[in-house]
Amino acid sequence: MKKSFPAEDPRNWFTLKRFGMFIHWGIYAVNGVHEQERWRYGTPEKIYEAYKDRFDPVKFDPVQWLDMIQENGMEYLVFTVKHHDGFCMWDTKETSFNVMNTPCGRDIAGMLAEECHKRDFPLEFYYSCVDWHHKAYPNLGRHHEIITDPEYHNMDEYMDFLKRQIRELCSNYGTIHGIWWDMNVPEYMDESVHDLIRSLQPAAVINNRGYGEGDYSTPERNYFSNGFLPFANLTEACDSVGMNSWAYRKDEDYFSVRKLEKQIALYTALGGNFLLNAGPDAEGLFPVQSKEILHKIGVWYKKVRSALTAPPCPGLVKNANYLCTGNGDRLYLVLLEPPAGETLNLEGFAVMPEEAHILNTGEKVTATLEPMSYTLAAERRLRLRHLPADRMNDEIFVIELCFAGNVIRPQKSIAAEIRCGSEKEL
Repeated sequence: MKKSFPAEDPRNWFTLKRFGMFIHWGIYAVNGVHEQERWRYGTPEKIYEAYKDRFDPVKFDPVQWLDMIQENGMEYLVFTVKHHDGFCMWDTKETSFNVMNTPCGRDIAGMLAEECHKRDFPLEFYYSCVDWHHKAYPNLGRHHEIITDPEYHNMDEYMDFLKRQIRELCSNYGTIHGIWWDMNVPEYMDESVHDLIRSLQPAAVINNRGYGEGDYSTPERNYFSNGFLPFANLTEACDSVGMNSWAYRKDEDYFSVRKLEKQIALYTALGGNFLLNAGPDAEGLFPVQSKEILHKIGVWYKKVRSALTAPPCPGLVKNANYLCTGNGDRLYLVLLEPPAGETLNLEGFAVMPEEAHILNTGEKVTATLEPMSYTLAAERRLRLRHLPADRMNDEIFVIELCFAGNVIRPQKSIAAEIRCGSEKEL
């Protein structure tokens, strides 16, 4: 995996755009149960594949989709062109099991690509290595596999099919910015697939779930990670607004906005990217509750983005309830948990800021280096006082601290700059 891309590398967009939209959409939206319906519910092939005859998303509008995505602060899109069911959301010549042979009859991936190009908005294609439809894929009943007739299993034949499809995706839709592999269950390695992508699409990033090492790792629905240390390599975490599925589900349970904000804050403040997923229904519309969650997170993210995309500052502040990011004379405290009271004590940090305020609301924060009455003998440390603690429970809050000089130095250097100061409102 890469630690970073050189500035001149066309893939470097991935290190600059940190919050993306993930969309799972296919004929599984017709029944509205799960994107892995055949595997999880045992739906027979004939019943499931007949969904394509009912797939007619008359309300699908890529302009509205991209408007929503950008309004919510997201900076790139990953779209499922082929999930485990093998159904293809583009005009592929390699199988008739595709969107052109539905009442929809439109190249969905192509329409999204066209709109993304108009906005210079990066688009990646999700492609499942598992394929329940193609007879040559060795479905042996392992995880995320069904069982198909072994008489037809032929991995070489399937890989030839896959490479032809990847060539289509990398040749027919202008610049694309990534191939997002999923479920290489056989752990089959073939670096020529990645070489093909890179030769056709130099700006495309490739994740680590495919046929070679890839450019970055992909923790999924993983709340805590890495011991709160910055990621050593490029990382993109992902989760969905729905608790049970990634695609549209008629009777979905949803995560709280705060839970998702915490996940986004955790991964981005440690230097990673984050994909937040939602699935549209069979008409092409996102459920109202999904849109509300995405909107609330978008409002929050745009307010605190400068903190979440700043470089991580490990060890600068000693507290597991918040992370520190910053650059030079500007530090951010990302509060993963709401404060227990009106004061935050920054153990190990004793430099007085010139200004402090809450990014979420713009409210000024009182700062002092004076010990509190019950800790008069304690070492001096920065304290942030009179916080609106009872109003800091509904979202992830960030406090911005502005200093006269560079404070991102080893702790011994910071200690040498300790200055005594009286309490003041900044």
